[in-house]
Amino acid sequence: MRENNKRLLSVITLILLALMGLFLFLGGAWLLFLGGSWFYVLAGGVMLGAAFISLRKPALATGLYAALLLVATVWALFEVGFHIWGLEVRLFTLMGVGLWLLLPAVWRSTDDWFDDKRPILAALAISCVALVISGFIPYSINGTVPADRMAAQGQPDTAGTGISDGDWTAYGRTVGGDRYSPLAQITPANIGKLRRAWLTRTGDVRQGGEGTAAGPDQGHEFNLEVTPIKVGDTLYMCTPHSWVVAMDAATGKIKWKFDPHPDTADLAKNVYVACRGVSYYRIPDEIQTSCRTRIYSPVADVRIVALDAQTGRPCDDFGDHGFISLREYLGHVPHGFHFVTSPPLVAKNRLITGGWIFDNQANFEPSGAVRGFDATTGEIAWAWDAGHQPETWKPGPNDELTRDTPNAWGVYTADPDLGLVYIPTGNAPPDNWGGTRRPFDDATSSATIALDIVTGERRWTYQTVHHDLWDMDIPSGPSMVDLPGPDGTVIPALVQSTKRGEFFVLDRRTGETVPGYPVEERRVPTAGAAPDDHVSPTQPFPVAMPTLTPPDLKERDMWGATLLDQMICRIQYRQSAYEGQFTPPHVGQTTIVYPAFYGIVDWQGITIDPQRKIMLANASYLPFRIRLERRQKLEEPGTLPKWNGQGEEPAAKGDALSVSPDYGTPYVAFTDAWLNPLQIPCKGPIWGTLTAIDLITHRIVWQHPVGTTRDTGPFRTHNNLPLPTGMYNIGGNIVIKGGVVFMAATADDYLRAFDLATGKVLWRDRLPAGGQATPMTYEIGGRQYVLIAAGGHGGLDTRSGDYIIAYTLDGTQNGGTAQ
Repeated sequence: MRENNKRLLSVITLILLALMGLFLFLGGAWLLFLGGSWFYVLAGGVMLGAAFISLRKPALATGLYAALLLVATVWALFEVGFHIWGLEVRLFTLMGVGLWLLLPAVWRSTDDWFDDKRPILAALAISCVALVISGFIPYSINGTVPADRMAAQGQPDTAGTGISDGDWTAYGRTVGGDRYSPLAQITPANIGKLRRAWLTRTGDVRQGGEGTAAGPDQGHEFNLEVTPIKVGDTLYMCTPHSWVVAMDAATGKIKWKFDPHPDTADLAKNVYVACRGVSYYRIPDEIQTSCRTRIYSPVADVRIVALDAQTGRPCDDFGDHGFISLREYLGHVPHGFHFVTSPPLVAKNRLITGGWIFDNQANFEPSGAVRGFDATTGEIAWAWDAGHQPETWKPGPNDELTRDTPNAWGVYTADPDLGLVYIPTGNAPPDNWGGTRRPFDDATSSATIALDIVTGERRWTYQTVHHDLWDMDIPSGPSMVDLPGPDGTVIPALVQSTKRGEFFVLDRRTGETVPGYPVEERRVPTAGAAPDDHVSPTQPFPVAMPTLTPPDLKERDMWGATLLDQMICRIQYRQSAYEGQFTPPHVGQTTIVYPAFYGIVDWQGITIDPQRKIMLANASYLPFRIRLERRQKLEEPGTLPKWNGQGEEPAAKGDALSVSPDYGTPYVAFTDAWLNPLQIPCKGPIWGTLTAIDLITHRIVWQHPVGTTRDTGPFRTHNNLPLPTGMYNIGGNIVIKGGVVFMAATADDYLRAFDLATGKVLWRDRLPAGGQATPMTYEIGGRQYVLIAAGGHGGLDTRSGDYIIAYTLDGTQNGGTAQ
């Protein structure tokens, strides 16, 4: 029986090694032919040799495999040094086979197990030592905010805002978007006492076909991205299906709900079923109205509703009994081609909004114009339309705004004292081919644009990407901060974050760079662009500010769960067009896009502590790939139906990610997140970070990986070891005067609290669903609360739900459902 087992294990070992060896040898030969690493063909050849030698000369096979493991360790150290994740993917597969070879019945030539296994044991020990040493190498930037800056002596908290310290009256607390609260009851010293105070479920949950793993490809992401606002004793928020909800801030008890009943045809075709927030405004006393305090909320069928903040009833003197339609002045708008996910900006009796235009469907899509409405009546006051002369005008009932202009879908910010609203723009559709863009499209895309709040006149423009072919639109309005000038004066500044991970510091009065924060034009790749398009030879780079932009990818950066799928990623890298950031999309060849359009810093924007002059940004790192194909290849055989923009888009339309039909252009684009066959990213950790940047010294104070792999595994599974890789994140962070930063955006479903001084995690709580939203904080009854919406995100495939959770010091640990 023992001999039979020995023979069986020997056969299993031979088959295992032979299959792995053959895969690595053939794939390695292909990789070598493409100009890649020699190691994989060598590893495959040694495995094949050891497998067949093992039947007759097990001692020689043992020595061969031990030598391979030693060579692999030296090679791995040469490629990535003592980087734990780089060593892990290179060595774990081979070490796993080595552990198998330690079984007593495998590859025996003597009766002495130790003598037979000595070569493997020695090789495994050396590999283990390398891994152990790498485990002690930090992947953080460790630093501390100086004590005098943490004290922030003499700095006003709410000067000029007119906001109570205990309120959170706009998406970013103020319309300036700094996401800072002057509350200080919660501190690093007492954060351990933070407990759930209450938990409320809104009742708006994911419907069939929404937000599943296949959701993005089918065009139905269900995302609870909301940051509630707090005014007085009430919280106000919206839900993905456009409900508006008011809750008691102390108990979470629902005061009222309003369902605007959006058109189901729009909901069925909207790529994103989401709402990030609502806006509060008090109509000035000199204006007659029966609805003085209002909540404005976007509706999924391209409307805005104004509700009485006290009762939740529509304000009858606003638009059509409380509603205005944003389809007006846009001409033909197919269902799903235009909707609003961000709260409107409301100031100076103006309601200002744009909206999301369905990316990459055509070059004859609806206008991306920004519109300003009378906040009391809902009547249009102005439209900023880049393609019209004059560009700011008031359209009449039969007028149509210029089609296919850059849109602005993120949260807008403003400086009411200057009378300016800051618009973050995207591109004229489609994003990935610009051959038919007009001069005014190129001049106003991927830019921060300052408009007069009352009149809509453009005051200045600052562009962050020229002739954008990578969907590097600006997804969030800038954050306001006052900075010291070189002559001792105070400069009213703003910081504009970008998907690239760059930060532009501008004078918010003029749009010019602030002294000491210069920007320079640098040459970027231009070869390989579509022949009927062009590429800007340079792009702007802020040279004084730290950047979160990752280094250009190298073949050695490729990753996977095993050595085998890592090799596939290396082959794909060598097959792709890639010369670094801004490599233009190629026709007929896959192009790597990194940073990619999911952003290094996406719609969450940044947080600024205005007292300490510290900026906080959480970042994600995931490459994408794109390939342009000529339209005839798909339309002539009928794979893609033709469309001229009349009526609804064909049923076999594209979606936001994988297929971009780009009707009206010569090309169709194929886009995907760069994952290998195991659905593991081809770019290895670190995948998510939280960084503190000193706006005075222009240096990174600290930077740490944030999030673990607990809820993300191979094949999009939701159970995994909680490896500290840093994790993809969608949603922002906030900072409080007490010196604590809160964030829940990572894909491992935790709300975390960080020490502002050092960035170290002080506290965390496991959420019942994904927390892909930005938290907020407020005070009521003498207690400070921290609140997070936990409802999951279809794009990250986190757990879905409808939870609103509030925390206080010494709150009830288990919380409770407050309906």
